[in-house]
Amino acid sequence: MRTSPYYITTPIYYVNDSPHIGHAYTSLACDVVARFNRLDGRNVLFLTGTDEHGQKVEKSAAADGRPPKEFVDEVSGRFRDLTKLMNFSNDDFIRTTEARHIRSCQELWRRIAANKSPAGRENIYLDTYGGWYSVRDEAFYAESELVKDDNGVQVAPSGAPVEWVEEPSYFFRLGDWRDRLLEYYGAPGSNTVSPESRRNEVISFVEGELFDLSISRTSFNWGVPVPDDDAHIMYVWLDALTNYITAAGFPDEDSETYKTFWPADLHMVGKDILRFHTVYWPAFLMAAGLEPPKRVFAHGWWTNEGEKISKSLGNVIEPADIVARYGLDQVRYFLLREVPFGNDGDFSHRAMIGRINSELANDFGNLAQRVLSMINKNCGGKIPEPGALLEADEALLAAAHGLLGPVRTELAENHAFHEALSDIWVFVRLANGYVAGQEPWAHKKSDPERMATVLYVAAEAIRHLALLTQPFMPDSCAKMLDQLGVPADARDFSFFGPQGALAPGVELPPPSPVFPRFVDDEAED
Repeated sequence: MRTSPYYITTPIYYVNDSPHIGHAYTSLACDVVARFNRLDGRNVLFLTGTDEHGQKVEKSAAADGRPPKEFVDEVSGRFRDLTKLMNFSNDDFIRTTEARHIRSCQELWRRIAANKSPAGRENIYLDTYGGWYSVRDEAFYAESELVKDDNGVQVAPSGAPVEWVEEPSYFFRLGDWRDRLLEYYGAPGSNTVSPESRRNEVISFVEGELFDLSISRTSFNWGVPVPDDDAHIMYVWLDALTNYITAAGFPDEDSETYKTFWPADLHMVGKDILRFHTVYWPAFLMAAGLEPPKRVFAHGWWTNEGEKISKSLGNVIEPADIVARYGLDQVRYFLLREVPFGNDGDFSHRAMIGRINSELANDFGNLAQRVLSMINKNCGGKIPEPGALLEADEALLAAAHGLLGPVRTELAENHAFHEALSDIWVFVRLANGYVAGQEPWAHKKSDPERMATVLYVAAEAIRHLALLTQPFMPDSCAKMLDQLGVPADARDFSFFGPQGALAPGVELPPPSPVFPRFVDDEAED
């Protein structure tokens, strides 16, 4: 058990459209990390929310025939609904249109402007911007960064259209912070930016030509006004990124929340917004005299049955649809089990059904149902009293007790969710092998004490598995722990190991399957 505080954030999601599987995936990863750390004794602040300013939102609202605030209220609500649908345990949901956030943004600007850069120059200065801008990406691009699409038209690296913009603008001396940024990224192997491939990508960018950054716009009005110059609206990314310190209590640095949780332990982001979080954001914070986040982790994207997901192809994966079809915890499990976190992954219905039936129903679900049914039938529906333990019993219990450390490393430290689940499933199969090898059913008449011992040890194995998989499948694991008679206040990791062992004689409810098989005739043909 660990007691230090832990602050984890999703990116705040842009409200020009409805949430999709990508949003659910990022937030799910954060939710699992947050739940694990709470079970591990840590004081967790888990933040998500919506980014509601910028030219793209203003245009989307206009196209919808509504004022921007009315438009963002509705779309932000869909993202809040997503947190309920996916059973996310966020402690806060921030909106960039909130008064607390506007106050925070403007104070951050003032502090950046009041300080000097490492070169002894003003961090912010007024000039005229002339360059390429992508409304879709809400990003500025140098000529050298543009690429040509299939029609030979210059576009952003993301493929988004760009337009030439000329207008008065405040600039941030990003280039003056190059050395400080490189120090922040640390030596090879540092996890300030993860995975390592992303860290290398960021360092390559910073070591190149680092241009001063335009941080205000005058051609639209939907945003946070620049302090003392209402003609300018803050660059949407400076506005958006500030949400992380807003929720931590900034600008009140003496608040208990700020002193407890800042700097953030982890910003979880998609790889498409890596630069904003690992270059611009730490530079803004350093310029304001604030500490940068401890770590930024950028994960990959999903495809759908091997195809890029896009509205034009009509293959957008709606979280509500797959949850309705497969079950909430089944979807949560699949998304973090299927691919190494950090890599791109492919959503396949056949793969989903395979994971549900092979791993959840056959491996874990069948283990629990078989053992609990035998206890219900042969032990009077009560936790059996074990006799003397044999070598096989002690080996299984020792393996159960040793699971927490490796899983903590893979999940809470490396964010390698698939590796954590792989470690857990090695034990699931070990427990199944134990039950098959010890044959408790064969001892019912000849050696009832041995039968009771095997069933008790197997039940203990299931308890450890249910405790450890709670962050991934909270509802299903709660049902499993209910069926084991584990009290609600005995389900954190302080009860992992022999100190939380099941008490013989506790009456159990009749068992029912927690992970039923998924039957889909079309998929199984």
